[in-house]
Amino acid sequence: MSQFFSIHPETPQGRLVQQAVEILTRGGVIVYPTDSAYALGCLLDNKAGAERIRMIRKLADDHNFTLVCRDLSELSRYARVDNAAYRQIKHATPGPYTFIFEASKEVPRRLMNPKRKTIGLRVPDNAITQALLHELAAPLMSSTLLLPTDDYPLSDPYDIRATLEHDVDLVIDGGYCGLEPTTVVDMSGDETRILRRGLGALEAFG
Repeated sequence: MSQFFSIHPETPQGRLVQQAVEILTRGGVIVYPTDSAYALGCLLDNKAGAERIRMIRKLADDHNFTLVCRDLSELSRYARVDNAAYRQIKHATPGPYTFIFEASKEVPRRLMNPKRKTIGLRVPDNAITQALLHELAAPLMSSTLLLPTDDYPLSDPYDIRATLEHDVDLVIDGGYCGLEPTTVVDMSGDETRILRRGLGALEAFG
């Protein structure tokens, strides 16, 4: 049965953040709030955790996982980001955007799109997420908490606990999250493409 932590959305309690990080480092899968919707997360090298997330969401093999990062310096480690793209995303981070880039060698092949060798990256504007990432000093391998039978992500932490208490190791209650996902911007090719319109303005991307 999963643990359930109520963490303050503006001033996260350090003790609970540390306990959440301990669960992650022991190979756990967690549910945590972001600046768009709740998400499932585990550590980048947690192969079993990634498979658990695939099973929960019934994801296809070609699904683009997202690496949730602290800041732009981590993005450049895990993706091939040229100067023009860097200038574009600098004005949109932190924020509710997922950027698709060609993955670097730091990303395990099992997390990439198998045909295009791309990875999704994002820097959320959420105090709880940022506290977790700073304590981890590493990105989270993540996917929006959208169950295969649902049209919208789960937004009520108590409903999430009731639904997934036997499937994840921790549910973080950070208050109600929204139902609208991030805007997905593909910057892996010669031209920038909007793959999904969600939260976040599009002006910076043409």
